[in-house]
Amino acid sequence: MNEPDRTKTYRRPTATAYASAIGVIGLDLRGETPASKKQVYSWALWDWATQPFNTVILTFIFTALYLTTDAFLPADIAALDADDKVLKMAEADLATGLGLGSTIAALAILLIAPVLGQRADAAGRHKLWLGIGTGALILCMLGLWFVEPTPNLFWLGVALISAGTVFGEIAAVNSNAMLIGIANPKTVGRISGLGWGFGYIGGIVALVIVVVFYSMDWFGLSADNGLPFRIIAVGCALWAIVFSIPIFLNVPEPSAGRAERKVGFFASYALLVKDVIGLYRNPETRTTFWFLLSSAVFRDGLAAVFAFGAVIAGQVFHFGFLDLVIFGIAANLIAGVSTIIAGRFDDRFGPKRIILTAIGSMSLAGLAVFFLVDAGTIVFWIGGLIFCAFVGPAQAAGRSFLALGRPLHSVRSLCESSVSD
Repeated sequence: MNEPDRTKTYRRPTATAYASAIGVIGLDLRGETPASKKQVYSWALWDWATQPFNTVILTFIFTALYLTTDAFLPADIAALDADDKVLKMAEADLATGLGLGSTIAALAILLIAPVLGQRADAAGRHKLWLGIGTGALILCMLGLWFVEPTPNLFWLGVALISAGTVFGEIAAVNSNAMLIGIANPKTVGRISGLGWGFGYIGGIVALVIVVVFYSMDWFGLSADNGLPFRIIAVGCALWAIVFSIPIFLNVPEPSAGRAERKVGFFASYALLVKDVIGLYRNPETRTTFWFLLSSAVFRDGLAAVFAFGAVIAGQVFHFGFLDLVIFGIAANLIAGVSTIIAGRFDDRFGPKRIILTAIGSMSLAGLAVFFLVDAGTIVFWIGGLIFCAFVGPAQAAGRSFLALGRPLHSVRSLCESSVSD
């Protein structure tokens, strides 16, 4: 029996049409022609532009240090001692409310994103839907200006953040689809990793600006009515406006569309079901079906981590403002660097190995934080940073894996969406 030659490097398969299933519009259409650096960096800047919503608003600052704190509790409960069980239960209820909003957002993504993806694919209008999703996300961030610290406005904050999550996901699906317009099978890993890396680095810069804002005592601004946090939300919106412009100016549509798939809105659901069934029934594409299903579960877990990781740090491990922000900066730095590096390993060894290694490592880190919680904050620091070192590579490799085979955009939209939180 001959031993396999382990000296050979991984070769990416060329995307081909699925027999009797779904036609592929993929990386093979670009051939060997590299995209210009202007196009590549313009595409990557979109991750940089929208990352503050995830890092500053959703994870580390607005929800963890403002929306789920006693600022949104009745005055008599907020005045209780920090160790009082009533106060702790009330803060837990706020986190539960945020979780409910996240669940509704996830269900909305599940119902809407696949059909919008199918229609964008058919019409060749990814940039249009990218613009709609990005614009709506920006409006949600601007709307957080009106979320003053009173119990009646808590649900407005939850609604705006949840809606922003939905619109951000719709935009991200179309940004991901545009990857095939600037990458080929030899470069998809590093370009995908570059995008995620830019996002994490953008999150670092945004958090550093928040630290400066805080250390300068909010530049003399009153802290009443949650003014610093509301200004931070508006700043994230302005950031997104400025840095999202290049992708619309410089990155081409990945295709001219697919006229044979243009159907009515409700007929798009029937087409989606047909596509999913086609993936499963065809032996050549059944592994893609299972990959997409597992990807949905994986992304769902990450959505929960991003939404509640910092809330857990604050409520369980008692992280203060600077503790949480410094952890966020360290987490984004590690995630950004590891993602850019992993992109090159992705091109050499293939995305599947990167995904399996990353998921295994994240699972171990998460279990360690859970079982060793009594050891204190050091466990959260070590376990959390190890987790972050692998989360970016897993996300980037998942995107390049999809781009390599390029299953129908609407099917990918379905499986990129979180199902529940």
